[in-house]
Amino acid sequence: MVPDVSTGSDTRGLIAYLFGPGRRDEHTDPHIVAAWDLTGAPDPGRDPEVTYTQLANRLDHHVDLRTRELGGKKPPQHVWHCPVRTAPGDRYLTDAEWAEVARRVVAATGIAPEGDEKACRWIAVRHADDHIHILATSVRADGRRPRTNRDGWRAQKECRKIESEFGLRRLKSGDLTAPRTPTGAERAKAERQGQDVTAREWLREQAYAVATSVRSIDEYFTVLGSLGIQVKPRISAKTGEVDGYSLAAPGDTIWYGGSKLAPDLSYNRLTERLPTQEVADRPQPVADPADSWRRTEFAVRTARTVLDAGDDAVAQGHLEAYGDILHNLARATPGPHQEQLQAAAQAFNRARRSAIRADHQAATELRRAAKELAYAPNLPGGLAIAVVFAALHVARAAAKWHAQRGHEQQAAAAEQAVRHLQDSYRQAAEPVLADLTRRAPRPATARQFEADVRAAVPDHADRILADPAWHALA
Repeated sequence: MVPDVSTGSDTRGLIAYLFGPGRRDEHTDPHIVAAWDLTGAPDPGRDPEVTYTQLANRLDHHVDLRTRELGGKKPPQHVWHCPVRTAPGDRYLTDAEWAEVARRVVAATGIAPEGDEKACRWIAVRHADDHIHILATSVRADGRRPRTNRDGWRAQKECRKIESEFGLRRLKSGDLTAPRTPTGAERAKAERQGQDVTAREWLREQAYAVATSVRSIDEYFTVLGSLGIQVKPRISAKTGEVDGYSLAAPGDTIWYGGSKLAPDLSYNRLTERLPTQEVADRPQPVADPADSWRRTEFAVRTARTVLDAGDDAVAQGHLEAYGDILHNLARATPGPHQEQLQAAAQAFNRARRSAIRADHQAATELRRAAKELAYAPNLPGGLAIAVVFAALHVARAAAKWHAQRGHEQQAAAAEQAVRHLQDSYRQAAEPVLADLTRRAPRPATARQFEADVRAAVPDHADRILADPAWHALA
């Protein structure tokens, strides 16, 4: 069950949407399932005697009454909106069950605490099988604003309880670091344009991929622009310097601030790990192209030990830098397994964020390795596979690290990245192992290696020697 809290300023417009046909005529039988006072909330969907417009206006007047009573003191963002949707595959709830859900959510979030006679006015509208919309005006009868701090987190927490009690699929709790999900309008627009992802999702992935390889904020903006993405820096009126930015897809008119794409793509968070001016530390050509891959593999293996060291800030810094490694590894290793590497990088974008503040200085070496990998020559074969293998172990460690700290969404995302990395490793390693098998040593030499394995690791020797890859290992 997924709640999604937002605020706005147009009560009448939201009512018109909730009781209207929808953007694609998807709304069926719109009606109120719960309200602050069912006797005082006329239902535009259930009164055939009066026109829809009259009822919508009347409902707007009743719901927004406390706001109107403030006169000129009307707060600008006074509309509180929270769709609540069941997970795919869940049973459809009855109107009575949705009414209970609505009452519990408005109580948990501070909109209408149980037993509070001066609480905000609200309604819950159902116009589809799998979700309701809760609309409230965030002005109490005494003229004060409700205490809605951390309302999204509190709504999630209450929904976890409801899922358990109603026998619904248990979703993973978040920590307010997840990126915003695309709206219904954004999904509909992508569908009309024949796109698999929305503009918001596409911009997010492009921004992540660019941020992993550039060396300054200026270069970040330049590279985004070179991809056709529209970039609009925000200039502070006080300092005259850039303090934010927005992006829009090529030819689009909808702009998204960096923080609206993902919390760690905000201008302030980017400047924590990227200087604002270009720096002259771009990698220089090396005598042996394999050196950059060796350094990357060593840095990734080191990150694995950091996650067990116990310093959360340092570990969080390495997780964010490791996310850069995955993006650049996918870019640097073309081949059949590249698609799985790209999927792993995208999945890990959720696992790289948590409420723990990162120590970016501690992850300098890993981040430097990520930048170097962005410019490394393509080197198919053993070294590239070794980096994928090391990255796989870090993803496993990241899943464990998040799980130990109760970061459910991040742990699940890291596990998803593990699965993609496993598939990528198999696809990359199989032809190499096959080639090594064809070049296996003579039987006498192989028997000597078998004896060495039994002497070194007697408890594991039988399993190693029975593995199909033993001949390649020999």
